[in-house]
Amino acid sequence: MADTSVTRAVLLMNLGSPSSLRVKDVKTYLHEFLMDERVIDYPYLFRKLLVDGIIVPFRAPCSAEAYSRIWWEEGSPLVVITKQLVAALSARVRVPVQWCMRYGTPRPDVAMDELVQHYPNLQEVLLIPLYPHYAMSSYETAVVYAQHWHRKKRYPFRLSVLKPFYDDADYIQVLSAHIRNFLKPDHHLLFSYHGVPERHIRKSDITKQHCLQQSDCCDVPSAAHAFCYRHQVIVTTRLVAHQLGLGANQYELSFQSRLGRDPWLKPYTAQRLQELPAEGKKRLLVVCPAFVSDCLETLEEIDQEGRKTFLENGGESFEMIPCLNTIPSWIALLQKWIDQFVSGDQTMLWNAQPIKQAV
Repeated sequence: MADTSVTRAVLLMNLGSPSSLRVKDVKTYLHEFLMDERVIDYPYLFRKLLVDGIIVPFRAPCSAEAYSRIWWEEGSPLVVITKQLVAALSARVRVPVQWCMRYGTPRPDVAMDELVQHYPNLQEVLLIPLYPHYAMSSYETAVVYAQHWHRKKRYPFRLSVLKPFYDDADYIQVLSAHIRNFLKPDHHLLFSYHGVPERHIRKSDITKQHCLQQSDCCDVPSAAHAFCYRHQVIVTTRLVAHQLGLGANQYELSFQSRLGRDPWLKPYTAQRLQELPAEGKKRLLVVCPAFVSDCLETLEEIDQEGRKTFLENGGESFEMIPCLNTIPSWIALLQKWIDQFVSGDQTMLWNAQPIKQAV
């Protein structure tokens, strides 16, 4: 039965996952993911040839095998965790909470359809992209995709967006406290962030003259920082390290998941995992703050393949710190932001210049 008293709702948006372990479904997922012009930002015809002619046919069987090593009995870890997060929030907030994915299912419009069907008097929906940092291949593409469906289907409600929260004091406190539970005095802490091509950083530079123009660009104040993934992950790392009282020699950051041969942000996680034991850092903790939910990139790439690389190169101890997932403090923080939204407080809403609709 429709509830006409509800005027606000929340839509969580995560990355996505194949619908099953079948190679066919993994191919479908990889095609959608890699054909996104904000992921592989080449001209359409070249991108299609590269993705459908080379990458997907060869990568899909390997990806299916990788997913099989981390797949839970209930299904894809990312999907299961997202559903659990929605259930936990729904029990704590005063407005409906739905979820969708950037790739795969459910699409944003499916979630929006369901909201409108049950709550026909909706006036505003808060989109929460589950990415702490702004990157054209994560936060930006999620927001633009949701806005596309919102416009295309002419929904009657306003779509507001939670801003990136990489430097939010409450988020830093939650992340730091979570990491502190795993800290050991003799372990080195590696912050491994999802990598992006250097050209993405330059494309996202709204000044067109700041990012990657000099070695300390991320420390020089600029309007570009609102859209700069590199700057934002450096800020998160420094704030957390300060909160934890870590010295400069006790932690570092790196970038994982490189695809192709183009220059990506450095240093590369895979390379650092090989090098660290020879530098005397044989006991390692790895945290992946670009993700709030564990997924293939954390459970397989880091906790399995990364662990193997580190130990085979002389490492003695390796532990991956889980993502925030559904820990109570993370749920409480999301609840706080949702409660602010419901009360009309726009503190956490995106209010920077409009996100570009085309790459």
